[in-house]
Amino acid sequence: VQLQASGGGLVQAGGSLRLSCAASGGTFSSYGMGWFRQPPGKERELVAAISRNGAGTYYVDSVEGRFTISRDNAKNTLYLQMNSLKPEDTAVYYCAADRINNIWVVTTGTAETYDYWGQGTLVTVSS
Repeated sequence: VQLQASGGGLVQAGGSLRLSCAASGGTFSSYGMGWFRQPPGKERELVAAISRNGAGTYYVDSVEGRFTISRDNAKNTLYLQMNSLKPEDTAVYYCAADRINNIWVVTTGTAETYDYWGQGTLVTVSS
């Protein structure tokens, strides 16, 4: 599967952005999906993840209540709605896919857990 992330940009603190990740070349609903981010000079971290059927989600503590992950399997697209953005949210954001059999499981863990990656989209939050 090929993944194409978009929607990044420059926003002031307190603002909102919605990231999208378009999938092609595979059966999107066969993959658990995640959003990772990598701030400058830091390691890539899992921000949010969603099960194949969209029923299960996971958020890292620092974005809980501000970010919402969702997916539209009919449109082969993953989303990340980011509200109340903070300067510390500045990073390159990547979408990733994990081929998994169970439609209910949310794939968490490290980047090595995921099989396919998009190219990344830069989010910059100014103070």
